[in-house]
Amino acid sequence: MATTRGSPQGASLEKDYGHNGTFTPNYADTNRGLNTTPRLGTYNQDHSATNGNGHIDGNVAANGNGYTKENDHTKENGITNCTKYTNRKTSPSSSTRYHLGKDEPSDTTLDKIKTSGSITISPELFEKMYLSPQTPVKGDLRKTFGNPTPLALIGFLLSLSPLACILMGWRGSGGSGASDVGVYIYMGGMLMTLSGILEFFIGNTFPFVVFCSFGGFWLAFGTTLTPLYNAYGAFSPDPSNPAAGLKSDTFNASFAYFMVFMGLMSAVYLVCALRTNVIFVIIFLTLLLLFGFLGGTYFQLANGNTVLAMKLEVAAGACGFVSVLAGWWIFLAQMLAALDFPFEIPIGDMSHIIPTASGKLKKSEEYSV
Repeated sequence: MATTRGSPQGASLEKDYGHNGTFTPNYADTNRGLNTTPRLGTYNQDHSATNGNGHIDGNVAANGNGYTKENDHTKENGITNCTKYTNRKTSPSSSTRYHLGKDEPSDTTLDKIKTSGSITISPELFEKMYLSPQTPVKGDLRKTFGNPTPLALIGFLLSLSPLACILMGWRGSGGSGASDVGVYIYMGGMLMTLSGILEFFIGNTFPFVVFCSFGGFWLAFGTTLTPLYNAYGAFSPDPSNPAAGLKSDTFNASFAYFMVFMGLMSAVYLVCALRTNVIFVIIFLTLLLLFGFLGGTYFQLANGNTVLAMKLEVAAGACGFVSVLAGWWIFLAQMLAALDFPFEIPIGDMSHIIPTASGKLKKSEEYSV
């Protein structure tokens, strides 16, 4: 029921909300001879109610402007007033709770609590996950899609690991790895090439080039050993026996150059890996030796020096085995980081040792200013 308590003539009626206590209206009380300064309507009990100014009265309550009203009671002429406001605005991220489907539509709430773009990773973790120093790129593809780097690593490891054992002749293995042609093509070639393409789309140039080039190597190596492509059959003196071409001096001398230039490519990657980590340096160093020894193996087979060729082949297998040991280590490090394990294994980050060109340019500009 609306009541008028000492209001001047023509004043609007204030509503009593049914709480126990005395209500002080939002206008001057001229009839009682009290302080004529307009005051905020309040109750002298700890009941929360909204007064005429849109504030929430009570013990401690937040008003519509985001200020916190404290229970600072001052008594003037027997009237209790709560008039102290403290500027303590709280951010939605710290105190505001959003209830899906209750206070507002769910899509609106999700927009408010969205954290896209707020998560960052350290340069060391980025380099461990992508095998490349962190570089600025446009877009959010790195946050949208998964990390393709472990896929390339597992394709590389499942191809080189058995090949290294075959080249060393363990348990009677041999044949230059011809038994695993399918592994080279589908595990090494396809997985590394696919991963390299995905690295391209997320802006990682170095992994993109490395993975695609080694994916191409595994495809070339596997198809060379496949009779369907007649790579060695064309050198066979007997067309009915294509396998005789594998022992051809011309074929071995020609195929050796492929290994030599794969070694040159590995040397370039080795230099670039000095900006990544110790494990990557070990991988490319041992691959450089691997391709060098394989090139020597094919050259010596072309020269008819079978004994030396077999020794070089074993040395190549040993270098490959060291390379895959380092590869399995960094693969484990990446998978632990991908699953946010509470511990990590070191890979020897080297991205901070050699200064970047952009960093040196920035320093020179600072000195010039």
